[in-house]
Amino acid sequence: MQIEELEAGQKLGPSEWREVDQARIDLFAEATDDHQWIHVDPARAAAGPFGATVAHGFLTLSLLAPFAYELLPLEGGMVVNYGLERVRFPSPVPSGRRIRAAVEIEELSELGNATQVRVTWTIEVEGADMPACVATQLFRSYR
Repeated sequence: MQIEELEAGQKLGPSEWREVDQARIDLFAEATDDHQWIHVDPARAAAGPFGATVAHGFLTLSLLAPFAYELLPLEGGMVVNYGLERVRFPSPVPSGRRIRAAVEIEELSELGNATQVRVTWTIEVEGADMPACVATQLFRSYR
């Protein structure tokens, strides 16, 4: 897909489902030194507010990278993550559940040798009423 194919209002997705199992959660905890019991202690978390361990919000957010490769496989040039404008985690991702993403192109802006794209991601949990994450991201595609 070329950057020129994108237009404001365009919706892409949903992506394929991706499982968030305890092994992935534990690896994320190890990588980030965030070992809060709600993420890594299944016995204690079973008695907690969600009834099971749940993914870190930042783990859920970090999965935007593979979702972007799947839904926005931009060719040519170099694409970089420029940042996030707004991120919310309306519902948890319990261990063992599957998530997928959809993206809406909000705005494209020309910046000299780059195109800046503002998108809004929605990550859903299979069977849940509310999304796990809604995030507005900026990325830049350099020619």
